[in-house]
Amino acid sequence: MPNHIGAFLKASKCFSELGINITRVSYNKAVDSHTLFIDVEGEEKDIKRADKKLQEIGYLSNGAENSKITLLEFVLEDKAGSVTKVLEIISEFNFNISYMSSQENGSGFQRFKMGLYENGSSDIERFIERVKKICEVNVIDYNRVEKVYDNSLFYSSYSKALVDVMGLPAEKTKEVLVNVNLAMQTLDEKGLSPYKTFDSISRFAELLAECKADSFKPRISEYNILPNTKITLIEPNCGSNTAIIESNGERLFVDSGYACYRNEMLKIINELVADFGKREEQLFITHADVDHCGLANDFDFVVVGERTADCLIAESELRFGYRENNPLHRPYVNICKILTEYKPIKKEKVFAKWKKSSLSKCLEKVGEFKVGELDFSVYEGKGGHLLGETLLIDFNNKIAFTGDVFININGLTPKQAEYNKYAPILMTSVDTNPLLCAEERKELLDILGDGNWKIFGGHGKMKEYCKG
Repeated sequence: MPNHIGAFLKASKCFSELGINITRVSYNKAVDSHTLFIDVEGEEKDIKRADKKLQEIGYLSNGAENSKITLLEFVLEDKAGSVTKVLEIISEFNFNISYMSSQENGSGFQRFKMGLYENGSSDIERFIERVKKICEVNVIDYNRVEKVYDNSLFYSSYSKALVDVMGLPAEKTKEVLVNVNLAMQTLDEKGLSPYKTFDSISRFAELLAECKADSFKPRISEYNILPNTKITLIEPNCGSNTAIIESNGERLFVDSGYACYRNEMLKIINELVADFGKREEQLFITHADVDHCGLANDFDFVVVGERTADCLIAESELRFGYRENNPLHRPYVNICKILTEYKPIKKEKVFAKWKKSSLSKCLEKVGEFKVGELDFSVYEGKGGHLLGETLLIDFNNKIAFTGDVFININGLTPKQAEYNKYAPILMTSVDTNPLLCAEERKELLDILGDGNWKIFGGHGKMKEYCKG
């Protein structure tokens, strides 16, 4: 929208005349002076009419998608008239200046920074070549600087950078843009600086991108538990662990990481398991978080508790899962799903093997699960981390798979530790109820009997735990 008096009133009247209710508004002039976010609800036909009216007054089709800011540094002699020659060339190319900063430093030269607004033209390269004839010019990476150098189209530039770093199609930009704003607004109301939010999302996306292709180098450990039982633990830098249990000819995968690493993970799995995919493969999911479910569609059966099944089926029907039902977690989860190219699990693959617990205890036994030589007792948590959280405990062999109810924080690599610090910032907490989750962890340690335990959490290496 234009940055002038009455702009929001004009948009509001457009909706009210059509009986459309505004459910959310977000505008921060210091972040982006032209972008106003309005969520509305109403009849589909009326919303389409509103779209048309907003386009007619120039509020939707303003060309921002093809616009960008190029941040340049001109090294100018510290004398009268130096900047005038540059300004004359800027005027000749019809560029708008969105930012300027310079100060003499006694060196005889000034480093004059300018942000130039270009609306879809390719003239910036010709402009730079012209200016190089009179002074040195350096291009500064707009998307990697700490300070925001333009607030006329910040969201468009920022969201495009996120999409580009993950190699996603351009049409994902608007979806990212809306959820980035929602994250900013949600956390701003909790007292977090908007730029802290933007910086955290940027670094989160960079970490995801840095670990793709040949840079995907998870820590892989093998544990020979019994004569005919082996557990292989795959720990990516970003996302959940994946465990492969092979016992007496049977096989079970536990969790599957992010969808954006599908090719990399399948390559590793095929190297570790020679006959993968040549027989029916089953995956057990500890809970329905996006970083645990990314490869679920590559398995024949997805074995879960009834509550997790309800969540996965809701997602497959394009309804909110448990995380999205939490307003504090929704923006981050939506951003995660877009950036990691998450696809809902096909509901015909989802098998609810255990009935819901009563939720009367922190951890309640809901059934049994035998995999070769291993006899697991199945427990459901009360939902401290996420509703439907499920744990496998083999009391005879002292082995536990605990998902994110209990993770090995001290066993994280530096990269894993860096990745794991952003979700708590962007969701305010990775746990639905942090106090309850702490109670569940304490209850888990009470449930485990005496002996030397091997605990496989959702993140970090296997933890040796000695009790008694």
